[in-house]
Order: sequence, then structure tokens, then C-alpha cells
Amino acid sequence: MQMSEIRVWIVEDDPDWQRGLTSYLNSQPDITVTLTADNATRLREALQASEAGPDVVLMDIMLHGEPAGIGLAEETAASTGARVIMLTSMEEKEFIFRSFQAGAIDYQIKSDFEALPGAIRSAYARRSAISPEAAEQMRQEFQRLKRLEREFEVRKMRDLVTPSELQLLELVDEGYSQSQIAERLFISIRTVKNHINHVLKKLNLPGSKEAARKAREMGLIGDKHEDTNGTM
Repeated sequence: MQMSEIRVWIVEDDPDWQRGLTSYLNSQPDITVTLTADNATRLREALQASEAGPDVVLMDIMLHGEPAGIGLAEETAASTGARVIMLTSMEEKEFIFRSFQAGAIDYQIKSDFEALPGAIRSAYARRSAISPEAAEQMRQEFQRLKRLEREFEVRKMRDLVTPSELQLLELVDEGYSQSQIAERLFISIRTVKNHINHVLKKLNLPGSKEAARKAREMGLIGDKHEDTNGTM
């Protein structure tokens, strides 16, 4: 059975690495490098002029010192429908995440060039080709974004709720009734109700228990609540 020829484009600004990779891939029985480019202009010209587009594109993330490969990956995938594999000599989590957002389907470290033929074949066959390294980088980036989201929510809540209101929510969280809170804080029940209603409006929550639970989840109340600098 005759193998299908996989047409590959390489976008890489290091001429020595580009030549070496081209020679290595052309030695594979089912892979042919049909275009090489070292800048965005050359690639865009090829996208406009080429009738036989690539099946797979190897796209260097960093081109001439800039992460231009990310935007080019999106352009190439949209224009040709090719499967884009990002290449880099660095392990930049943010760039990896942005590359996948742009439409790349895999990520390979240049030093592991021997894995590229297999990655190309998997991409061509439309199999899931995300390498374990890329999956780990994406997981770490998602975790980083989740931490940033949580830190933003904590700061937002801390800015909205005053220390005295947090004290009231902590008492609610500990199970005190409104009358017990009023007695404990030496204020009227009416004042307690007003404070609670004010907090609920700020947080757009239906009840004091929900507000107290959210404050605890944010680490603002409880045995190990955060101080004003966000440290434990």
C-alpha cells in the first residue's frame, strides 16, 4: 500500500536549523517539505500564491525575537486548514497557551526533533497530537489563570466589604443568630439587619449565610483568613 505524502511547511528564522530540519524530514518516506519561510511576509506570500497548501505546518513561536508565530499560526490554520505544530527552544507557558488559543494542535521542543515525524503523522491523521509536555504546560497555565482569577475575586470582595462587615459575616459563619450578634457587638438588631442588607447588596447575594460562605471561601474570614496584604 502506497503511503500518502504529507506536505509540510516550515516557518523558522534560524537558517541552520531550518536546513537541518528540512533535510531530516525529507529523509522520511512519507513527508515532504514543500516550503520554508523565515518571516511573516514570505509566509503570507505563500498563503496567497500556493495552490497546493500544506497538510501540516511547523511554526516557530519566536521569529526574529518576537512571538510572531502565534498570530501566524492562526492565519495559516484559517487560510489553509492545515494542522499547526508550534516549535520553540523555550518552555514559555504563556506562549504555549496563546498558541493553542490561536489554533495550534501541538507543541514540540526543538531539541526533541526526532519526535517531529511522529507528531506530523499524528497531526496529518487528525489524531489527538498534544504531547505530554504541552499538556502539562497548558495545565500549569490554566492553574496560573485560575489563581489570578481567585486573587482578583479576593481583592474585589476585600474592597467591597469593610472590616466591621467581615466581623459580622464571621459571626454569621460561626452560627450566631442576629440577636446574638447584636448582643455580642453591643448594637441593636436593627443595626445588624441594616449591615447585613448592605453587605448582601454589595455582593449581590440572597442571604447572610451565602455571604459568609463566600467570605470564608475567599479566605477573608475563619481561623486562617488572609490579612490586608493577601498573606496567610
